[in-house]
Formats: sequence, structure tokens, C-alpha cells
Amino acid sequence: MPVWWWTVTQSAEHRLAGPVRAQLHRVEDPELRRPITDLGMVDDVTIDDQDRVKVRLLLTTGGCPLRDRLTEDVRQVVLAVPGVEAVEVEVGVMSPEQLQALRQSLTAGADQRDIPFTRPDNLTRVIAVASGKGGVGKSSITANLACALAGLGLKVGLIDADVYGHSIPDLMGIEPGLGPTQVEGLDMILPVTVAGVDVISIGLMKPERDQVVAWRGPVVDRSIAQFLTDVYWGDLDFLLIDLPPGTGDVAIGLGQKLPNAEVLVVTTPQAAATEVAERAGTMAGILRQRVIGVIENMSHLELTCPHCGRSHRVELFGSGGGQQVSEHLTRRLGYDVPLVAQIPLQEVWRTASDQGTPLVGSDPEQPAAAALISLAQLLAGQRRGLAGFKLGLSPVG
Repeated sequence: MPVWWWTVTQSAEHRLAGPVRAQLHRVEDPELRRPITDLGMVDDVTIDDQDRVKVRLLLTTGGCPLRDRLTEDVRQVVLAVPGVEAVEVEVGVMSPEQLQALRQSLTAGADQRDIPFTRPDNLTRVIAVASGKGGVGKSSITANLACALAGLGLKVGLIDADVYGHSIPDLMGIEPGLGPTQVEGLDMILPVTVAGVDVISIGLMKPERDQVVAWRGPVVDRSIAQFLTDVYWGDLDFLLIDLPPGTGDVAIGLGQKLPNAEVLVVTTPQAAATEVAERAGTMAGILRQRVIGVIENMSHLELTCPHCGRSHRVELFGSGGGQQVSEHLTRRLGYDVPLVAQIPLQEVWRTASDQGTPLVGSDPEQPAAAALISLAQLLAGQRRGLAGFKLGLSPVG
């Protein structure tokens, strides 16, 4: 049976039923971001002989904060149908059985504690961004790469797994006090959407931004697991994960939970960074995750000479570090790990990060932004292969 149906005053379907149905399908639930018709929220529609339409709308909870917005959206789209004389919207609440059916629909029938990204039929490309040490710009790169992918029209999620040093909320410009939403009746958490990216972070769940997270490893692991199981992500094209630096508990735990995730390794050119970056890539290999590339941040500085007026490339941190990490990981892991991006050091890049305005959106022509947009285009154009992934098969016979 369809999740919505129609009652009309005539024995044959009313001439306005089709257009009204099409218009209602255009209304999306602001939190779940799916048509209300697909969510079973349109309980009944009646059209009388004077072309007056009555819509009965079902909400997940009687105290839904978006009740007025949904009611007005429904009224406006139906009024836009030529021939409709008036619209009345009646609001009700879903029964427990209807809520259960909606939950099953949203999770594709999976158990709520299952990780959707490990299902065989899930097409989301999961990419963890790792670094051997802090201070190499990993989080800034992750935030901007997520925005660049979203700018290509892709559906993107972003998990801030750097629990102790979370900076994604600030880098994405998420206002203090704005946090994820708990959907009553569905036992689901909705991420915060900004710049077209769905974001979840411990930093969004703290009462105060300056509150310290002082958790031991098992608690951190459970919080990361909750990001994967309890958050409603919908149908994502990409899920980016900002890992904490190093090869500690979070990297190991996520490797076990998401064995088919891919990894990007971030380094800076100097030797002090490249050696530890290689360790992060090696750890991914140990966890059977595929390292798909190396990003060299702070690659060089472009300065305009006050004497000759020409632009000069200044390599503040040396050169060749990213290529070295690429070559070493290629030999160590046994497959090609290319240098996929070299991002220059720019003051505007630092300023945009401090202001919470990702550079790829605010000034995409800047060299640093252009490098990340090119990387996003490269990733979006790749087809995910099976090489290097565990298939969960056991030989028999």
C-alpha cells in the first residue's frame, strides 16, 4: 500500500488530484530532507465539489518546532495549483506503528545499531583524512574538501572524530548553541547542515564551547560509534572523517568499524612531518584501509617582490616532502599512492579558517581553494574499485 492516499467526493478521481499530489511531493521535511509524501506524513487529502482541498498532515511529535513551517509550505504549494479555491491543513501525530514504519523506511530496514556504511548495498564513499602529527592543517583541509564536494552537487557528510581537539564547528562557521537535533519518536540524531554539508561533532554537543572533553578511550570509542549508528545521514555520496593526529585509539577503532574506508594522508614538506605522516598511512594499511593519496599542505608561499614586482615562490618548509611520502607509501603498501594535491600557504587561507568561512566557497579563485576544488573534482570523478578491500569472503573446499 502506498504511504499516502486520497479521498475524493466523486466516484472517479477528481481532476485536481494529480496536480495536488505532484505539488505535495515538492514539500520536504526540513529536518529529514525528504518529501513528506515519501515519509508517510500526508495522511489524507479530500477535494470537494467546489475545488476546496483539505490535507491531513501527520507529524512525528505534537510539539514539532517546524509545525507552522510545514503547514504553511503545504498550504502554499496546493494553492499554487490552478483551479484550487481554498486549502485547509489539519495536523495530527503519527501513531507508534506509523513511527516504526517511518524508522524502518529511513534505515532501509537495518537494525538501528548497525553502521549503514558497512552494508553491502551502501554506495557512500567513506574517506578518512589522517595525519601523523597535529598542526599540518588536516581539519582545515577536511572542512574545505567537504564544502568543495558539496559545491559539485554531491551529498556530503562530515564527522569530526578529533574528539579532544575538535575544530570542525569553528572552521565551518557553525554558530555557538546550534547543535544536532534529536527527533522525538524516531530515536535519531539529525546532524547540523551548513554550506550543504551535514556535520556532527562533539563540539556541537557541549553546553559551552570552552568546555573540556576529558574522556578515556572507551567513552571516546562509544561516542564515535554513536556518530555512525544513531545519526541519520540519509543517502550520502561522500562521508568525510576528520581523524585525530597520530595512530591512536580513534584511528584503530574507526579502522575496525569501517574497514572499507579510504584514507587521505596530510603532510607538510619538511622532514619532521613526512616521517610521522608515513606512519599514519602505514597504520591505515595495517587496518586494511586503502590509502588513496597524499596531500601536501603549506607547500610553498607566493610573494610579490617589492623591488621587481614579480611573484616569487618561497619554500618556507622545504620541498618534496609530499612526493617522498607518496613514494614511500607506494613501496610499503604495494600499490600506487599518488600525491593528489599541493596546497600553498596563504594568509587568506588562514583568515578564512579563523572566520569560519571555508575558502572554497568564499573565494574559490584563490590558489589554495583551487587546489582543493581540483581534488574534489578528482575524487568525484573516480569510480571506487574493489582492489585492497576486504570482501568478507572465506574460502571453502
